[in-house]
Amino acid sequence: MKKENIIRITKYLLDFMFFGGILVILTLPFSLKWAGNYLPEIEAHYAEMVIIYFVLGILGIAILGELRKIFRTVLADDCFVYDNVVSLQRMGTYSFMIALVSMARTLIYLTIAMLVVILVFIIAGLFSKVLAFVFDRAVKYKEENDLTI
Repeated sequence: MKKENIIRITKYLLDFMFFGGILVILTLPFSLKWAGNYLPEIEAHYAEMVIIYFVLGILGIAILGELRKIFRTVLADDCFVYDNVVSLQRMGTYSFMIALVSMARTLIYLTIAMLVVILVFIIAGLFSKVLAFVFDRAVKYKEENDLTI
């Protein structure tokens, strides 16, 4: 598969997840009410679940928004810019916040899957923060190199 096709597919996937996520957040009260018909734990803690999943959804959308910003620099063939460092730092912070909110959710309704989500977002947060340091260094090297040319 050509590089351009992978980039285009990834852009459309990010856009779909971003706007689809917004739609999911907007319909959250209705979808949780429906799910409560089949899962008694959701029905028993409906208000708490709406709030928790709303916060998790907003944080997820924020991560996707930062990814879309980074992706614009990829499309412009200018990846090593300070804005990407800021986006990666924010993504790490949002990931840690998702892990914390998910931990709070386990107090209401514990599942093995949520424990996995917590671990995944802690790792994603650490990875984003480290990648931000790498990008910061790359941006500095690029700026130094641009000055010598």
